[in-house]
Amino acid sequence: MTTAHNLSHFLSELLADVAVRAHLGPTDATVHSLTLDSRQATAGTVFFALRGAQTDGHQFVAKAVAQGATVIVCEELPAEPDAATTYVQVADSAEAMAYMAATFYGHPSRQLQLVGITGTNGKTTCATVLHRLFRELGYHVGLLSTVQNQIDEQVIPATHTTPDAIRLNELLARMVKAGCTYTFMEVSSHAVVQHRVTGLHFAGGVFTNLTHDHLDYHGTFDNYLKAKKSFFDSLGKKAFALTNADDKRGPVMLQNTAARRETYSLRGPATYRARLIENAVHGLHLDVDGRDVQFRLIGVFNAYNLLAVYGTAVLLGEEPLEVLTVLSGLTSAPGRFEPILAQKTRITGIVDYAHTPDALENVLDTIADIRQPSQQVITVVGCGGNRDAAKRPVMANLACKGSSRVVLTSDNPRFEDPNDILAQMQAGVQAADLGKVLTIADRREAIKTAVALAQPGDIVLVAGKGHENYQEIKGVKNDFDDKKVLQEMFDLLGK
Repeated sequence: MTTAHNLSHFLSELLADVAVRAHLGPTDATVHSLTLDSRQATAGTVFFALRGAQTDGHQFVAKAVAQGATVIVCEELPAEPDAATTYVQVADSAEAMAYMAATFYGHPSRQLQLVGITGTNGKTTCATVLHRLFRELGYHVGLLSTVQNQIDEQVIPATHTTPDAIRLNELLARMVKAGCTYTFMEVSSHAVVQHRVTGLHFAGGVFTNLTHDHLDYHGTFDNYLKAKKSFFDSLGKKAFALTNADDKRGPVMLQNTAARRETYSLRGPATYRARLIENAVHGLHLDVDGRDVQFRLIGVFNAYNLLAVYGTAVLLGEEPLEVLTVLSGLTSAPGRFEPILAQKTRITGIVDYAHTPDALENVLDTIADIRQPSQQVITVVGCGGNRDAAKRPVMANLACKGSSRVVLTSDNPRFEDPNDILAQMQAGVQAADLGKVLTIADRREAIKTAVALAQPGDIVLVAGKGHENYQEIKGVKNDFDDKKVLQEMFDLLGK
């Protein structure tokens, strides 16, 4: 249960922003904590009955009452309510929870400059680099990302791209208490649809790009687009909306927003412009708004990320030259195009989180830009289980197009049979590419094979898991870190 830090409120205060359909029992009850887990309900707790993809919280209302919950927030009132419990009926329990959590923790998002970054790819890099940039500029800064949550340099492990609304507001309150004046957070499409960010006050929103992802959850690409767009639709008129003008969905994000509309581009007119001078193994060379800058990040996709970060910082009032000076020395987020060099053979290992077709294509295009003609590219790639299956053959086909050799393997199979996933990936391999493809279900063996195939100077790309230090199989997260395994294989095979 998310604790209250000795906070307490009358229920009526917490309902100030909630559209209540009906209630049973008094609304002057004192509330000390909020939870969506019936097992953690006690006296003074509000239990939220949420409808999820796997479970319906309404099934656990009786258990929450038995545990002593003071208040139940639900979409359906029980047939036999408990006389000592207050029930609040709402249209959407998740939405009510978000508003009540924001009020419970004193609206922490209003006490700092909160910037949300959304899009298919680049969210983590943008949020992480913004956090590092503003730390270097001398601020106390919060970070909410897929990789980890941070208050300045203190790391708080992340379990979801965006935490639930209770945990999120509690984290923001901790950031405010620690003196943070800025917080940068990834805003996933799931978070928008599930009301995890409802009720938060954003100083700005950033859009990176939109490609094929999460269709297992949203059903259609149009629904996915609408989820991203609704985040921008919700921004206030004092906020800014910064969008990638080179992505065809970029202008769509700005259509109905009340926020100040700003753009960034590598190709055409925009508020913030950059021109690519060089993309090399040592980093990017860009002209940014007329200033010549060398960066340590690699790849055209990172040129976009850097431009988004630069635009955000300037919109938050920072001086452009100082921003570019600090940015030029920063590195990317963990597991995002992260290089590992084999000392003996100068084989370059690259670990990247690329788990969508667009992200994989970006990484392979970047490697194609920076590699020498003599260097082979050997790619290890898999696809996650219980996720969008349509991208599996596409991912395999892209890996073949951009690589000399390909090893198809297991990613996070979750509750699916890894061999079924691999069969679907193999369906995307063209007849002409069959000779360059190996299929090895065991990820460790797959990485070992790729390293064994590599000749001195070659490039081994291990894609799909990036920063993750586990492999999820049948509900169990087993220790597995691509970066560590790759280094282990370099050592084992004397590379």
